[in-house]
Amino acid sequence: MPTGSAVPAAVNPASRWDAGAPPIRYPDPDIIILDPRFQRLVLGNAGIRRIATGFDFTEGPVWFGDGRYLLVSDIPNDRILRWDETTGGISVFRQPSHYANGNTRDRQGRLITCEHDTQHLIRTEYDGTITLLADRFEGKRLTGPNDVVVKSDGTIWFSDNGAGSGGNYLGHTVAQELPFRVYRLDPATGALTIAVGDMARPNGLAFSPDEARLYVVDTPATGAKTTHVYDIVENSTKAVNGRVFFDGTPGYADGIRVDVHGHVWCGFSGGVGQDGLAVFGPDGTLIGRILLPERCANVCFGGVKRNRLFMAACQSVYALYVETQGAVGG
Repeated sequence: MPTGSAVPAAVNPASRWDAGAPPIRYPDPDIIILDPRFQRLVLGNAGIRRIATGFDFTEGPVWFGDGRYLLVSDIPNDRILRWDETTGGISVFRQPSHYANGNTRDRQGRLITCEHDTQHLIRTEYDGTITLLADRFEGKRLTGPNDVVVKSDGTIWFSDNGAGSGGNYLGHTVAQELPFRVYRLDPATGALTIAVGDMARPNGLAFSPDEARLYVVDTPATGAKTTHVYDIVENSTKAVNGRVFFDGTPGYADGIRVDVHGHVWCGFSGGVGQDGLAVFGPDGTLIGRILLPERCANVCFGGVKRNRLFMAACQSVYALYVETQGAVGG
């Protein structure tokens, strides 16, 4: 925390988030500079805004610049919501959504979605029809796709970690047939291969801007929850040389995205003073935090210039303009 600064407003939600609360003075006290590199990424005259609230567990934000709207999953309520940047209005995009979690767009602009309830990875075509991309590996049902990114060669990489199959709140109870893994799907051939098979429970994932590295969050039910980085060999179908990128214990990351400079922006849970976003340099150094009054599950970049950060937290969605842009593919 900067020397002489007050207790962050997120520590006391009533000071900021209640209806009728006074405006926050710039610079926003909930944007915490821990390293000079973060100072260059944030703006002194832009503040965190809660743009929608009243949900149960938001996840999977994805930006549609061609329509200036954000899609976000509200998993327990079995729906995907649509927030309109031009009006600030919120509406239902899809319900039922089969307890959709992670979303992204492919390089043709189509929506790719992880469904907990069906244990499917799907694509929404331009006309709104649904194409099943993956539901099994070697004849056994996936445990439940969780988060997803698309590489420049069109391949789709997704984590399969059973988040919706352990109970009825986020999907339904079902027996696990496969280990938790990250898979790589070639939609041109339908070939599904194991990309990461050495994690306890892979979760959020994102490529570096040059796609030479893959970051993957590991969130086992017990033990340390760490974020790892893997090397991607050219034309390889597998991530190799996995090592710990950062260990935020007792806090941990969930969904992650990378900006054009290689910084890793992580939806983070760690309690008061840590909930929100944790931002890491390419070397794994924690350089800054964006504090929220609730845990943040996932994040994406959007807006007209792709410089607006959207944060899907427990019951709300937040936004912040930053001085960087999201890398393509998240």
